[in-house]
Amino acid sequence: MTDRFAICADVGSTFTKAAVVDLDAGALVGSATRPTTSGTDVLHGLDAAVAAASAGLRATGAKWLVCSSAGGGLRLGVVGYEPQVSAQAGRRVGLSAGAQVAHVAAGRLTTASVARLRAARPDVLLLVGGTDGGDGDVLSHNAARLAAARVRVPVVVAGNVEVRADAAAVLAARGVPVVTADNVLPRLGVLAPASARAAIREIFLRHVIGGKGLSRGRRFASLVRAATPDAVLAAVELAADSGLGDLLVVDIGGATTDVYSALTPDAEALAGVRRQVAGVLWRSRTVEGDLGMRWSAPSVVAAAAVERLPVDEVLAAQARLRAGDPGMLPVDAAGRAVDRRLATVAATVAVRRHARVDGEDGRDLRRVRLVVGSGGVLRHCPPGDAHEVLSAVVADHGGGWALPRAARTVVDVDYVLAAAGLLASEHPHAAAGLLRRHLAVG
Repeated sequence: MTDRFAICADVGSTFTKAAVVDLDAGALVGSATRPTTSGTDVLHGLDAAVAAASAGLRATGAKWLVCSSAGGGLRLGVVGYEPQVSAQAGRRVGLSAGAQVAHVAAGRLTTASVARLRAARPDVLLLVGGTDGGDGDVLSHNAARLAAARVRVPVVVAGNVEVRADAAAVLAARGVPVVTADNVLPRLGVLAPASARAAIREIFLRHVIGGKGLSRGRRFASLVRAATPDAVLAAVELAADSGLGDLLVVDIGGATTDVYSALTPDAEALAGVRRQVAGVLWRSRTVEGDLGMRWSAPSVVAAAAVERLPVDEVLAAQARLRAGDPGMLPVDAAGRAVDRRLATVAATVAVRRHARVDGEDGRDLRRVRLVVGSGGVLRHCPPGDAHEVLSAVVADHGGGWALPRAARTVVDVDYVLAAAGLLASEHPHAAAGLLRRHLAVG
């Protein structure tokens, strides 16, 4: 019976969510949420969530698959050749790998720019630059500069193939943990994220998760398979490839709002996108670090003013209260109404930015068929309120982006996105069944 079940868990900064999945049926058979016990040992909360989710099931001995964003998740620094090309490509790849891009540097590193990079406290560096066969001097210079500065965080070198191995050797000779990957921008306009994304995931698992101080011993690090945003993007990609069509996911958290999209390029879509020298990701993620329900709630109000969305001093005052008490939960209808307004603004601004990415032609979301809402504010409010938030996003006529022509909205109330992402590589049929069962119904 143990081979029939998989235990999937997402260890977040605030809550740990566990799900037991029947691999034969592609169905959720148990789930539970418990507070993340980062103040002691995250295994305490993880074990409690799994015990509650699997109560009454013969799941002893089932494989555990865990993703984590606790302890700040994965912080990435990007060092590129030119700000609008390779550095921009590196930033997009980092986001697709589930990282929070903490700093982007471009050009030849100096003492001052290395100091700024250190100050951003990245867990991993992504060193890129030069198309294959193009300029290699900047990549070589930056590798030497990082080595001489005794930067001790792991480095992924994913630049010009002609100098990549030498750059990695320079870093390794000074004791810097280093992994090489294929060039993220092998030629202008072609973005190739897969190899670098895999390398960043490898370093996260091997070097980062165990160094967060989240747990004593090695058990937690051995259970973690991915950063949570990386797992969610894997689920989004699988959902699009499994018949759910183009989709958009809006995950509203306490500190950030993440937006994921999976779009299918076709002749019409390609004709509508001006060729970008930094390339286009058709499956992508953006992170809005100033848009959250608690820690960054005042910034939500500020962003609304910039976007000319209606806000008032009452909402501003309530946002300040929430930032001062991140553990605050609404206790009455008035509190829930405030959270709903904040969620609507955060989601609307985040999707505007996602659609208008980098001031280019942006992402064409007109073909999106499914809009999925995620995050505690949507999961724990009445269904009508959650759909009201998502409906505001797909009816945002003042946002300067082309709206989906015919999209349904659904909330991931059962936390299946992270679970499906964890299952996607080893159990794709179960993962696809889970997504269809829980997200394909209106």
